[in-house]
Amino acid sequence: MSTTIPVRLNERSYDVLVGPGVRHSLPGVVRRLGARRAAVVSARPPDWVPDTGVETLLLPARDGEQDKRLSTVEDLCGEFARFGLTRSDVVVSCGGGTTTDVVGLAAALYHRGVAVVHLPTTLLAQVDASVGGKTAVNLTAGKNLVGAYWQPSAVLCDTDYLTTLPRREVLNGLGEIARCHFIGAPGLRGRSLPEQIAASVTLKAGIVAQDERDTGLRHLLNYGHTLGHALEIATDFALRHGEAVAIGTVFAGRLAGALGRIDQSRVDEHRAVVEYYGLPTALPDGVDPAVLIRQMHRDKKAITGLAFVLDGPRGAELVSDVPPELVARVLGELPRERLTDLVAATDAAPA
Repeated sequence: MSTTIPVRLNERSYDVLVGPGVRHSLPGVVRRLGARRAAVVSARPPDWVPDTGVETLLLPARDGEQDKRLSTVEDLCGEFARFGLTRSDVVVSCGGGTTTDVVGLAAALYHRGVAVVHLPTTLLAQVDASVGGKTAVNLTAGKNLVGAYWQPSAVLCDTDYLTTLPRREVLNGLGEIARCHFIGAPGLRGRSLPEQIAASVTLKAGIVAQDERDTGLRHLLNYGHTLGHALEIATDFALRHGEAVAIGTVFAGRLAGALGRIDQSRVDEHRAVVEYYGLPTALPDGVDPAVLIRQMHRDKKAITGLAFVLDGPRGAELVSDVPPELVARVLGELPRERLTDLVAATDAAPA
């Protein structure tokens, strides 16, 4: 039994399929696109990739931030050209969020845009990275600083893939599900994982349909991400994205409380939700708040100063020009744990 979630963007509309076995819909999607060739970029074994139904070039990929860079995009585009891929053909990603981002950007740039279909194989990629058309790679200066908006033609979230994931990788995706509690989907605790995926995608699809280019409402999807991205950089990605976002979500609750936007019970709710999913709530010991603040100034939302998506009386919204001294104080009040202990706790948490 699968669920179909439409992402309504006029001529760029597409469906997200969630459920067991939906990867086998790929040949039908390729046929509908009219493609004669497909370039499949996979970070998973070949038997994880279904037949495309057309002549196919299979390219290996590697999930992880180490390959999320422009040189990888250039290498992929070179392979597309050698294969003879045209603008009427299709690129397919099969892997986690890094693969989705890199392959999506390569598809956006090659011949100024070729169709892309995502087969996300991790929970993080299924609930977030594969949906919405944001593609990007990292620079040494920060995360996701070079990218493009390029909507996929379809997203096939096959939940069978999730049965192969290690515990920590499942927790990584739950970090994105946890933050949904504060941006419009508060009833996800206690529901099955496929239901949580479908609800998270439905929430994101509705927001993207209203704000495809991240000019307003779509900022909500970055709840917990401002500090989260900074923590990823500061720990050299020893903290996974979902773990960092979980800590960022707890921080967002505390910062909103310090600004008088929410009461203490709502601040405490941030920690309770994150703890429910078995995710970390403390800052890694040894991370300098000044380094984090400097990194947060590079966040894409920070136009004139520090900016965060924060809870408040009207719900979550973007709050700009937050005083750096207040951010430093709230960071200093967060509990600390050794990074090795934070990671060990995540590894030990129930999936």
